[in-house]
Amino acid sequence: MGPGQRLTGGRRGWGTALCPTGPQDPYLCPGSSRWSPCSRLRVTAEALEALRPPPCHFPTEPPRSSPALSVLPCFFSPRIQVVFRPAGPPGKEMSGPPRGLLGPLPLQTVVPLKLGGKGEKVNPQLQYCFCFGNYNLPKHKTKKERKEKERISLGELFGITQFGQNNVHMLELKYNMIISPFWLIVIFRLDGKMSSLPVNKETPFKSPLMWHAFGIGTSLKFTAEKEQNEGKGKSRLRSLVCFEEEIKVVCQLPIIKYFPADATAEMLEEWRPLMCPFDVTMQKAITYFEIFLPTSLPPELHHKGFKLWFDELIGLWVSVQNLPQWEGQLVNLFARLATDNIGYIDWDPYVPKIFTRILRSLNLPVGSSQVLVPRFLTNAYDIGHAVIWITAMMGGPSKLVQKHLAGLFNSITSFYHPSNNGRWLNKLMKLLQRLPNSVVRRLHRERYKKPSWLTPVPDSHKLTDQDVTDFVQCIIQPVLLAMFSKTGSLEAAQALQNLALMRPELVIPPVLERTYPALETLTEPHQLTATLSCVIGVARSLVSGGKWFPEGPTHMLPLLMRALPGVDPNDFSKCMITFQFIATFSTLVPLVDCSSVLQERNDLTEVERELCSATAEFEDFVLQFMDRCFGLIESSTLEQTREETETEKMTHLESLVELGLSSTFSTILTQCSKEIFMVALQKVFNFSVSHIFETRVAGRMVADMCRAAVKCCPEESLKLFVPHCCGVITQLTMNDDVLNEEELDKELLWNLQLLSEITRVDGKKLLLYREQLVKILQRTLHLTCKQGYTLSCNLLHHLLRSTTLIYPTEYCSDWGKPGDLWNLGIQWHVPSSEEVAFAFYLLDSFLRPELVKLQQCGDGELEMSRDDVLQSLTIVHNCLIGSGNLLPPLKGEPVTNLVPSMVSLDETKLCTGLEYDLSRENHREAIARVIRKLLNHILNNSEDDTKSLFLIIKIIGDLLQFQGSHKHEFDSRWKSFNLVKKSMENRLHGKKQHIRALLIDRLRTLTVEGCEYKKIHQDMIRDLLRLSTSSYSQVRNKAQQTFFAALGAYNFCCRDIIPLVLEFLRPNRQDVTQQQFKGALYCLLGNHSGVCLANLHDWDCIVQTWPAIVSSGLSKAMSLEKPSIVRLFDDLAEKIHRQFETIGLDFTVMLSSEEIKEGLKRQQEKNADALRNYENLVNSLLDGVEQRNLPWKFEHIGIGLLSLLLRDDRVLPLRAIRFFVENLNHDAIVVRKMAISAVAGILKQLKRTHKKLTINPYEISGYPKPTQILAGDRPDNHWLHYDSKSIPRTKKEWESSYFVEKTHWGYYTWPRNMVVYAGVEEQPKLGRSRADLTEAEQIIFDHFSDPKFVEQLITFLSLEDRKGKDKFNPRRFCLFKGIFRNFDDAFLPVLKPHLERLVADSHESTQRCVAEIIAGLIRGSKHWTFEKVEKLWELLCPLLRTALSNITVETYNDWGTCIATSCESRDPRKLHWLFELFRLYVLQGGLAQQEWRVPELLHRLLKYLEPKLTQVYKNVRERIGSVLTYIFMIDVSLPNTAPTASPRVPEFTARILEKLKPLMDVDEEIQNHVMEENGIGEEDERTQGIKLLKTILKWLMASAGRSFSTAVKEQLQLLPLFFKIAPVENDNSYDELKRDAKLCLSLMSQGLLYPHQVPLVLQVLKQTARSSSWHARYTVLTYLQTMVFYNLFVFLNNEDAVKDIRWLVISLLEDEQLEVREMAATTLSGLLQCNFLTMDSPMQIHFEQLCKTKLPKKRKRDPGSLGDTIPSAELVKRHAGVLGLGACVLSSPYDVPTWMPQLLMNLSAHLNDPQPIEMTVKKTLSNFRRTHHDNWQEHKQQFTDDQLLVLTDLLMSSPHFKLFSSKIPDPQNR
Repeated sequence: MGPGQRLTGGRRGWGTALCPTGPQDPYLCPGSSRWSPCSRLRVTAEALEALRPPPCHFPTEPPRSSPALSVLPCFFSPRIQVVFRPAGPPGKEMSGPPRGLLGPLPLQTVVPLKLGGKGEKVNPQLQYCFCFGNYNLPKHKTKKERKEKERISLGELFGITQFGQNNVHMLELKYNMIISPFWLIVIFRLDGKMSSLPVNKETPFKSPLMWHAFGIGTSLKFTAEKEQNEGKGKSRLRSLVCFEEEIKVVCQLPIIKYFPADATAEMLEEWRPLMCPFDVTMQKAITYFEIFLPTSLPPELHHKGFKLWFDELIGLWVSVQNLPQWEGQLVNLFARLATDNIGYIDWDPYVPKIFTRILRSLNLPVGSSQVLVPRFLTNAYDIGHAVIWITAMMGGPSKLVQKHLAGLFNSITSFYHPSNNGRWLNKLMKLLQRLPNSVVRRLHRERYKKPSWLTPVPDSHKLTDQDVTDFVQCIIQPVLLAMFSKTGSLEAAQALQNLALMRPELVIPPVLERTYPALETLTEPHQLTATLSCVIGVARSLVSGGKWFPEGPTHMLPLLMRALPGVDPNDFSKCMITFQFIATFSTLVPLVDCSSVLQERNDLTEVERELCSATAEFEDFVLQFMDRCFGLIESSTLEQTREETETEKMTHLESLVELGLSSTFSTILTQCSKEIFMVALQKVFNFSVSHIFETRVAGRMVADMCRAAVKCCPEESLKLFVPHCCGVITQLTMNDDVLNEEELDKELLWNLQLLSEITRVDGKKLLLYREQLVKILQRTLHLTCKQGYTLSCNLLHHLLRSTTLIYPTEYCSDWGKPGDLWNLGIQWHVPSSEEVAFAFYLLDSFLRPELVKLQQCGDGELEMSRDDVLQSLTIVHNCLIGSGNLLPPLKGEPVTNLVPSMVSLDETKLCTGLEYDLSRENHREAIARVIRKLLNHILNNSEDDTKSLFLIIKIIGDLLQFQGSHKHEFDSRWKSFNLVKKSMENRLHGKKQHIRALLIDRLRTLTVEGCEYKKIHQDMIRDLLRLSTSSYSQVRNKAQQTFFAALGAYNFCCRDIIPLVLEFLRPNRQDVTQQQFKGALYCLLGNHSGVCLANLHDWDCIVQTWPAIVSSGLSKAMSLEKPSIVRLFDDLAEKIHRQFETIGLDFTVMLSSEEIKEGLKRQQEKNADALRNYENLVNSLLDGVEQRNLPWKFEHIGIGLLSLLLRDDRVLPLRAIRFFVENLNHDAIVVRKMAISAVAGILKQLKRTHKKLTINPYEISGYPKPTQILAGDRPDNHWLHYDSKSIPRTKKEWESSYFVEKTHWGYYTWPRNMVVYAGVEEQPKLGRSRADLTEAEQIIFDHFSDPKFVEQLITFLSLEDRKGKDKFNPRRFCLFKGIFRNFDDAFLPVLKPHLERLVADSHESTQRCVAEIIAGLIRGSKHWTFEKVEKLWELLCPLLRTALSNITVETYNDWGTCIATSCESRDPRKLHWLFELFRLYVLQGGLAQQEWRVPELLHRLLKYLEPKLTQVYKNVRERIGSVLTYIFMIDVSLPNTAPTASPRVPEFTARILEKLKPLMDVDEEIQNHVMEENGIGEEDERTQGIKLLKTILKWLMASAGRSFSTAVKEQLQLLPLFFKIAPVENDNSYDELKRDAKLCLSLMSQGLLYPHQVPLVLQVLKQTARSSSWHARYTVLTYLQTMVFYNLFVFLNNEDAVKDIRWLVISLLEDEQLEVREMAATTLSGLLQCNFLTMDSPMQIHFEQLCKTKLPKKRKRDPGSLGDTIPSAELVKRHAGVLGLGACVLSSPYDVPTWMPQLLMNLSAHLNDPQPIEMTVKKTLSNFRRTHHDNWQEHKQQFTDDQLLVLTDLLMSSPHFKLFSSKIPDPQNR
């Protein structure tokens, strides 16, 4: 888009703003506040030529929104400001395709488009929508021809026609810009826009260019991670990360579909080597697969697509058990695969596993003592992808997915009840919201979407009507419960909206059943709010009727009538939802009385007859609604709602009510018939003229209602209102004394307000009353009372707007039917010549005199009071915003020489549909001229006249940017439009099936002037700067907001303004006040989303701003004693650091064409200027920070800015290097920290390149390449293992070895091109003398060779920073790593004495310092020769021994980090000296870094640990447990994986079980009697066993959240022992052994089980259930609850397992121990509630028979005898029966199944049984009452009268007995 004005509107992303067409990109136009025009690069023609993609010809589809419109989409980056030169006269057709991005594109004055509709007709509703450019589409005879013509728009306009290729060119270009040392100033910002560009889905191309996208993604990820690890500048890293997100968006949507057929195999070969599950590269590999793997190949190419990897990756997914981070991304990939290939993959074998894992991922609470693993929370599946996966698997012959989906919702339904709440609820609500939406999208794809090249769904797998019905039935119950959720009803309403599209007859009736009672209750407003919100969601389906729910429309009027009491002034939320409810239904339905049709026609259906009869009540509804509104208004007056001292302004809540009231009333009247409207009009007229309202609150509401009435039918309405209001106003102002009154009569104010609102109508209808209205204006515009003349100005404003704007005049819709886009029949208001003449008459009459007065005042010729000036400014402002659409933009000479450019910067003119009358005076320019003069006068003579200044600021802002509507008004309207669209959208049919009102409302435009910077703009922005530095804070604040908006509108104006802002910061200025200083700082800072002058992406700008900020510390106006100024500088520095992106120094175009030689020459000059600016900026900042007397804060800011100038394509100037190195020993710790980071970066800049060579790993190993994929320890990768027998101990062995530094290479497969570092003789020279170094290196060399410098540095590094919070510092590590990498061992002699001193000191800070140095030393010696490395370890080994002997609790973590950092990405054979030191506590991190390559060391470590497993000390046991986790982590059971050479769990467990036999062979409870101290002498086996068991428990708990797979078989052997130990109660006072056993059981019960493991687990549980320890039997039940729920579908697919669990629970109901019986009942209730077990007839009969067990007669016993404590077998059986029945009752806490009443009766018979039966019955009945209380009116319908009487008698003693004794309502009254 060229410089000029812009049209914006619609969805973001398109350059033009048009009606139902495309989105708007806020970056495209200069008016955007989100990007500074000054920071844009005016790209030369030569640079653009470099961006030109190769020519290709491929038709593209037009934007899919309007079939009648073709626009200019923004393909190229909006941040590159491309200017198009006008060519040819306006209106001329384009002749041939333009040259695209580069050539002179003929864009001229834009004219209104009259686009051809169907056939030869003109589509009238679109004739005033404007397209940027002379691109009139010719008419075509057929729709096909028109489509073909529209499709060429993108290619013709931009010289590109093939979407996919050019997207990849853009990606490639942007990527190269980011990673190249020659980084262009401007970075493309694609933001996924390419994915929304037109794609031809009918004939896809396959191009090798798509391959670049995947290559870019790989390089990008590598570059970003590398820079992050190496401490590069934040700015480029931030760009890389952002770019990664863009690649994701682009590649996931269209580009994947264009990969060549063989791409999948190449991707797998490229990324499989990264798949090492113990390494971070696994995450990288799975991420690449998720983003890039093609999944939409046609069926005939599936063997080249997903079939190459599906079995491999699904096997991997099935095998991992503990939710590693990359598992979620595998799920995302499978979801995409399933969606793209519905019907081509057999998911049935995996369905139970899929649903089990989805259920686990919800992290629902089970049991009372569950402990969640943190990983389960952070790595849980994304619900959106899980939903897509489920939806894609639905359908097909087996119906297995639907069965499991029903099971899933049956198991989680109770969690949706409003009484349940927790952090898991958000996930559940998201599942409920997204699943129906996803099913609707699939149905749309299968039934309504236009066929495309996407893989079609086979008929056998399409969703049938029965499938849809089954789906709706399984989900409706949770949705109905979720309506009243504590998180709100939004998700439920959205779910109901989608479900109603599919099966309204199943969805709407139950919603209505809940809505009618809610409408009648007064005590539960939350219930009413929730139900109304949900009915709004289904409103369109309800009123549409149709074959599924024909009776739907008959509910509309009863709902509306019952909703009227919701208009309640005492309940804001209820009032607002009622307005929304009424407005929604009124929008959908015409309010017309059709009852007369009953006499005229006899062919109506019963439903139609009922509906016609009901429409007779529409008039009553409208009148009753108005009465309610009048009552609301009367209770909202200021007298009713305010104390005398309170503000008279409308509160936020009142403004919302006003908005709801006016929009609802407007909607109702819009949909009314003429007859009903006239009645309503008379009623609102009578109400408004019979009352006198204050104008702040109630008056605004009534005036809004009157305006709504007048808008709907202006002719009749104006006849009533205008004469009345004009007559009253004329009467009241006849006496001239009124004009001078400070307080006007309320009646006069009220009528003025009413008149100003009713004139916001069709301008043509106002012309009849122009004489009366002009008289009123003449009489009232100059009232003394401010409130009076303000209302009169509003009248003037509305008159001008009504007569000059283009807008639709009506919005009717019909019974929810979609509007016809081709026949909307829009009634437009287009200003006629008479209206325009009237508008200019008003301006001449009222604007010109005010301008004359203000001109004289500004010249000093006329004295005006402040009130008079304010009044005149108010009139001027209202004239300006009223006629903004009519007034041409400001003209004038452009400001030149701001930026050199070979492209013309002339402005492209914009016509917004109303042709400017250039023969008249441009009032905009006249206002600008007068206002500037007046402003100067006020600032010089009365700067404290802030009210006038506020208004002047508004006028300047509107002069610069206002063209008919304000952006904030447009954004607000656009937001509400989108909300309404979502609530009424028909996603099932798609194709823009919106109601007519929405389609009309979509036609909204916003016009903002941009972008050429002229002298007039310069003057006004300078005035704004002057106001932005005013003495008054409020003036500064308002001026700054307008100032920032202006900076975002004009090209390169920032270059002009920055020097003026910096003038206020100059240290040598004596006349700057603190207020001006603060204002200037705010101007530099910018606002939240606008321009930041201090951080523009332009060398010319920051070379001025940054030194000025630093030097401002010496300004007289600067005071660090003022907190506001200190905070400003902090914010400024923080914003620069956060937003700064590295600016390019050298941009090269590698082309040799003659036509661009001049451009290349200029580019080279520009590069030289950039380099000069860079060096000048560095020197200026150095000059600034080295100034004497500079406050410390500014020194720190300056050094921070200097650190931002580190870059990888150019070494810092020598002076800066010396500065940073010297500041390593600065007194301030902040400076030292910045210097450490900077010097580490400098050392990275100075790093020398090391040569690499390619090797063949199979030749080295002597083994051939495996024929199949085999991961893990193989013969061909055995040479990478650490082997103490073959480690290189001599120079010859060292130099003949191939060292592989990356630990993941070779584990899964070898990379295609395996590279390692070449030998020492081919690497850069080591041991260089000072003469061999570069100047930059010499500076560092000299300082680090100085013993005093090093001593001071070590002293500083040894100091404590934050006591107790200091940790191993990676920045210091990078510094020393760089030192030893670049200078090898040159500084070791200087450092050696310090190292020896530090390791001997046991203080925490000194130990941390030496750990950082040693880590840097080990990593920095990567390329040293063998001799140097050997000498190094001769030094380090004693040091490490000393350090480890001095290790403390405080320094343990630091040394662990040191060793882990030292071993990262290093071949273990190079570090054999370290590993042979062998210290358990610190080697853990090092061995973890080496992963699978050190099996020998792991075996040795395990052998060392095993005798120590019986440690007494708790912290030692915890550490051993953690180490065991790492030792056995390599033992994974993944598919295609060879048995590991590392230690294995089964062998270790077998040895442990042997030692635990003394504990397992005894039946009594195991007590912890081992004291926390080492005993002397031999201990018995039992004591040793308890110590061992404690350590094993620590190991199992540690591995629960870290290992990839669980050794279930081995753990099962330990289960019986844990069951005996774990306590029953939740009591933290238990000893460590019992607590750990309980925690371990909780974690183990959540483990994922495989089908073959289920029988093994159940066997152990059944065996334990027979144990003599009741604690063990009790714990079995708690374990069972969690285990079954977390593996629900695995168990459900094993009938034998279900039977075993059922038998186990029911048998334990008869346990002799009361606690076990009660827990069995609780477990049974839970299993019934999640539908694992069903309440069938055999179960009920069994329990009833147990209940009938006869109890033995009581015998007299001695109270102290043993018999009292042992229950009889008969009592136990009878109690078991009662517990079983109680469990069945409590398994349905929120409903009453048919079997429940009888069970309650059966239970009541046992109320008088002996204890504990009596207590069980009472507890059951009490819980039943508690859970069924809320919906008792509904639940009690399931009981007979006799059963209710029995329940009442049982609960008579309860305070809630009345709940149960209430009468049963008559069914007819329900």
